[in-house]
Amino acid sequence: MNLFVRRSAPRDLYDTVSEGSSALVIREYSSSFGLASRLLAEPVRTQVRNVYALVRVADEIVDNPDPELAAGPRERMLTWLHQDVRHALDTGYSGNLVVHAFARTAMAVGIEDELVAPFFASMRMDLDTREHTQESFERYIYGSAEVVGLMCLRAFLAAPDGPPDRGAAYDALAPGARRLGAAFQKLNFLRDLAEDHDVLHRGYFPGLDLERFCDADRNRILDDIDADLAAAAAVVPDLPASSRRAVSAAHATFAELADRLHATPAPEIRRARVRVPGPVKLRIAAGAFYGGRA
Repeated sequence: MNLFVRRSAPRDLYDTVSEGSSALVIREYSSSFGLASRLLAEPVRTQVRNVYALVRVADEIVDNPDPELAAGPRERMLTWLHQDVRHALDTGYSGNLVVHAFARTAMAVGIEDELVAPFFASMRMDLDTREHTQESFERYIYGSAEVVGLMCLRAFLAAPDGPPDRGAAYDALAPGARRLGAAFQKLNFLRDLAEDHDVLHRGYFPGLDLERFCDADRNRILDDIDADLAAAAAVVPDLPASSRRAVSAAHATFAELADRLHATPAPEIRRARVRVPGPVKLRIAAGAFYGGRA
């Protein structure tokens, strides 16, 4: 495993503005992630926000429901974004503020194209894949979610309180990081069934007939998610202290959402998006901050 980390250029005003732009993207697009990220110590907090901001921009390209924006222009924008990221990984600079922030983080913690390329491959699948086979679903989950978990793991382990042997720690923790990313993505797919089918005209879960979606389908999907969450929980105690509380809060939030989906009849999941209320998220974050799940 190549964990070679290149030295970043000295920080300047442009770097500060780029990181502020990434923080703004996260604040506007994801209240849950924004809350959990506050529990990360610096510099990990900024680095993880920089990773997720790039993910959100790519998501916006492929998921913007504007019917006037056809697949061709979306594909070109996604290609340009990927090319910009690759260029920035080589040079450390980009004219796109979010890409610039991501590149600085990638160079600082050791995120390389082996993780970036699968992410963009999954984003491209959203442009031309309407129904998934089991193989394409697993490939999509890996590129869209598991590699994002691995990118964050690189940042966690590069923290000042990270382990002395990052390579060994990465190999040990990577399976759990992948499973947490997979659980998050599958939960999003389950609670977004209506929008994905009715607005974006996509079906992610292989073989699922949404017109006959029932509690047995819900339970089968949630059993798989529960297994992912259990595997992820097993490695959380081994994370550096600088990231452990935030990951605990994120995990607990996902588990709470899974519990709420378990308790929601399938026809209701098909009609409306199930959410974790804001006060519950705050309680979970407080529990993680004080060392346990509230």
